[in-house]
Amino acid sequence: MSDVTSETEKPQNTRNTRTDDGPPRLTRLAFHNPLSEARAAGIVRRLAGAGPRTVLDIGCGWGELMLRVLTAVPEARGVGVDVNARDLDRGRRDAEARGLAERVEFVEESAVGTARGPADLVLCLGASQALSTAEPPRHTVEALRELRRLVADGGRVLLGDGFWQRPPTTAELAGMWPEARADEHYDLATLVDHAVAAGFRPEWTETANADEWEEFESAYQADAEVWLAGHGDHQPAAATRERLDRHRAQWMSYRGVLGIAYLTLVPLVPFVPFVPA
Repeated sequence: MSDVTSETEKPQNTRNTRTDDGPPRLTRLAFHNPLSEARAAGIVRRLAGAGPRTVLDIGCGWGELMLRVLTAVPEARGVGVDVNARDLDRGRRDAEARGLAERVEFVEESAVGTARGPADLVLCLGASQALSTAEPPRHTVEALRELRRLVADGGRVLLGDGFWQRPPTTAELAGMWPEARADEHYDLATLVDHAVAAGFRPEWTETANADEWEEFESAYQADAEVWLAGHGDHQPAAATRERLDRHRAQWMSYRGVLGIAYLTLVPLVPFVPFVPA
């Protein structure tokens, strides 16, 4: 599926710059998710209010939300885990620029079966697939169980996960990512029910709105679109055009159909591990 991972206030970081080899990458995105500055600020206030001392960011990318939590909670330390070295490097540069380098570590490794918990706060934004090798949507169920294992009693989990806002039509599915299926995501109610079954209580349930999606998807493409407009005769232009046109067509197919929920989850204590029947 599309990466679901807005900015009116520019974060203090070192952006990737254009090279002669192709367009810059994702410099318009503060977050790798449809997440507005206003919503992010509210989430950070809520999470910081729980007083976390340790933060674990699964599939962190460049860890923007984690860095904002660390800024809001000066005594907290964080670890971000991802397999994308380029995004991790951006996170390290951002942390250095904000004076957070001594309190955060960006680690290039798989999160499947990770032993890095438990942490007071676990972030998993658009990255449930990083915790499980199962096929969708089963990977979400397994990820929720892993998140319960990784969070300390009394802590918080912030899960950002996709859901169907309504059942997609056959034509819509055909225009989405390759092999998109109607059973690939749950609806919102079922997603929250799975969180409860995994040992959580939902403190806060919110979903990205249309403006957040449009800002995210536009920013996701904008760097490359502007580069392509001025470099149509450069060697990477044909491949860049094909990639941009393909992604835009996919977005137009899942626009208004695919949603993303941001669930602030509190672990139920005592924790009774789930045993499959």
